[in-house]
Amino acid sequence: MRATRDRIRHAISFEVIGLILVTPLGAWGFGMPLHEIAVVTLVSATIATLWNYVYNIWFDHAMLRLRGDVRKSIVHRVLHAVLFELGLLTVLAPYIAWQLGVGLWQAVIMDVAFSAFYLIYTFAFNWIYDVVFPVPDPQS
Repeated sequence: MRATRDRIRHAISFEVIGLILVTPLGAWGFGMPLHEIAVVTLVSATIATLWNYVYNIWFDHAMLRLRGDVRKSIVHRVLHAVLFELGLLTVLAPYIAWQLGVGLWQAVIMDVAFSAFYLIYTFAFNWIYDVVFPVPDPQS
């Protein structure tokens, strides 16, 4: 199991490296000024972090009320992930449309593209992180 300090390093490096990568890629991919995409990515990352905290509390309370247990099966985990992303999209798409002065549909496409980037990035980052900072052997 990872120590608290390691988890903090992981979370901070994940966010910082993600923003360093996604901001210029987003500006280039959508043909928008770097500073406008930087604002969107920074605000979106902050909103996503806050939403993650609130959503997980709500989801656990709902699981407890409906099932009497917060342990999740595969179906529950898929539902958890899908509802999380839909909730985030509901908040971020209007924000992106307003911030960048684009239509709601274009903002949805942009948000889906950012989500796709983060799906791939999360997989790669965590794999690389585990190679660079291996999980300590429980026997040591």
